[in-house]
Amino acid sequence: MNRILIVEDEPKLANLEADYLQHAGFQTHCLSQGQEVVPWLKGNTVDLVLLDLMVPGKDGLDICRDIRSFSQVPIIIVTARIEEIDRLLGLEMGADDYICKPFSPREMVARVKAVLRRLQPPTINSLEQALKLCPQSFRVQYANQEIELTAVEFQLLYALYQQPGRIFSRSRLMDLIYQDQRIVSDRTIDSHIKKLRKKLAELILDKEVIHSVYGAGYRYDSQNIS
Repeated sequence: MNRILIVEDEPKLANLEADYLQHAGFQTHCLSQGQEVVPWLKGNTVDLVLLDLMVPGKDGLDICRDIRSFSQVPIIIVTARIEEIDRLLGLEMGADDYICKPFSPREMVARVKAVLRRLQPPTINSLEQALKLCPQSFRVQYANQEIELTAVEFQLLYALYQQPGRIFSRSRLMDLIYQDQRIVSDRTIDSHIKKLRKKLAELILDKEVIHSVYGAGYRYDSQNIS
């Protein structure tokens, strides 16, 4: 049974989240103070953290960054901040998804299930087992077929492929691809992704493995192939 850590200082909301998650078959534990989160996680095991950004004691983005310094546990940030920069910052700090307040408890449960499903170990028939990346030649092989990518296209695919399910913002992808700090725009990344998708579509018919996440960036979904 998956265990979820709920970090939320509003008792009614924390209880509501816990009730819905428990009804869906999860175990839960609640914390209301930001400074409690990292020490508690270092002594306990959970499968996902539902992290409100506005908990007292410590900023949620700082908590997210601190968790990532020692753990890759999935994190869904919950925020009432509607500005896009807050969502992107959370993803840059290593969060796997976000939920904006107010939200439906059913949506929250669905998001939790979706993140856990995306991060499950791939099955024997999944794309992770069949797709082969060849860094020396920038070639990608699948089902006895092969395509050749440009250096930038290969780097983009490799970055996404290494962490399936994680959302990468355009700025994060730019930092990974253009390490010489050259000035490029978001449209440059979008253009490369578009070309990469077109080539992958020729290799993997009728399937899409690179998904756009509105207002956030891109993620690689190995579960779409099985």
